[in-house]
Amino acid sequence: MRKWVFLTVLAVSALLLSNCSGPRKLSASRVTYEKNIMAIVQTECSPCHLPEKGGKKKPYDNYSSLKTDIDEIIRRIELSPGDKGFMPMRRMTRLSDSTINLFRKWRTDGLPEK
Repeated sequence: MRKWVFLTVLAVSALLLSNCSGPRKLSASRVTYEKNIMAIVQTECSPCHLPEKGGKKKPYDNYSSLKTDIDEIIRRIELSPGDKGFMPMRRMTRLSDSTINLFRKWRTDGLPEK
């Protein structure tokens, strides 16, 4: 009798464990300039920082200029409207927290271009 109980428990355990795939990594997708950041800059930072749209400020129309200034950009987009240096200046509200977090994550991910 014990033999059958043991074999039944063993068979059920093997069946249940056969569907396990091991530890799963929590994979948050990597933020890149081309996939995530470029579109935000084109919509939120123009026309001030995009020369082809009449911008008169430092251009952020390419990866390298944005990468160079990322710490200052994040500092300024985290400010409240009315604070000196607030960006984007033409808006009266801050960028959404999720948008600001994309910039932070891009920096944390090592500022990948693609």
